[in-house]
Amino acid sequence: MNRFKIHWPTIRDYILILAGALLQAVALRLFMVPAELASGGISGISQIIHHYTGWSIGLMVFIGNIPLFLLGWRLLGGRRFAMRTLIAVLAYSLFTEAVLWLPFFPKNGITNDLVLNSLYGAVVSGIGYGLVYRAQGTSGGSDILARILNRWRAIPMTQSYLITDAVVILAAGFVFGWQKALYALIVLYVSGLVVDSTLEGGSTVRTALIVTDQCREMADRILAEMERGVTILEGTGAYTGVARPVLYCVVTRSEVQQLKTIVHEADPHAFMVIGAAHEALGEGFQPFKKQ
Repeated sequence: MNRFKIHWPTIRDYILILAGALLQAVALRLFMVPAELASGGISGISQIIHHYTGWSIGLMVFIGNIPLFLLGWRLLGGRRFAMRTLIAVLAYSLFTEAVLWLPFFPKNGITNDLVLNSLYGAVVSGIGYGLVYRAQGTSGGSDILARILNRWRAIPMTQSYLITDAVVILAAGFVFGWQKALYALIVLYVSGLVVDSTLEGGSTVRTALIVTDQCREMADRILAEMERGVTILEGTGAYTGVARPVLYCVVTRSEVQQLKTIVHEADPHAFMVIGAAHEALGEGFQPFKKQ
């Protein structure tokens, strides 16, 4: 039991990688291929080649990732990178063909609406990519190229993805038509948003900095009524040179209005800044977990 507990984080990561690869394959076969939407990467190149030759998309995804995998292994390094990327690419390639063997799987998709195919394809594939990233893996293809460009040419990851995927979408525009290429750009953008949401989960919280003369009263009300911790920081007004305390607290999105009410009632002249934080770990929020 102790050995299983020790290895559980790794086992969990591989389960997430397999689940993510399956969702990517379903998105590709159910929405992207029937609608001829090539949103980039090796998958997009494979769709273009499949359009002319009829060759297996899953096999071409695997073959196309081999040189990128070797390049990434050499330049990015690490046994973890190699194993998890290999599993992700193998699973995605196999699932891409395996789902067609299911007797109930609609091989020609479930709708001819480009908008629905774009949105649902983006959401499902974005969740799949997000699960793979949460497991500290990559999906090969443009993931590897983006990381290489980021590490060796200091190109930001978002720009790296844009460069690598835009070339494929441009080629798809000549093959499938420019209307579908424009929809493919929507898929690329929406899937990126979904990836971020999957990685961050529903843990987005709000941080508040409050400058007030009623520091003690306000802090006591937040502690008592909201049961949230408050930190009192020492601040000094740059213009007046007067020392003024600053309250710092973290709340959920649903608690923001309650916090505003408390601040306004305690000190109508208070100054408050509310910001967004992607994650809060510790008492009252998510516990720290060993990755």
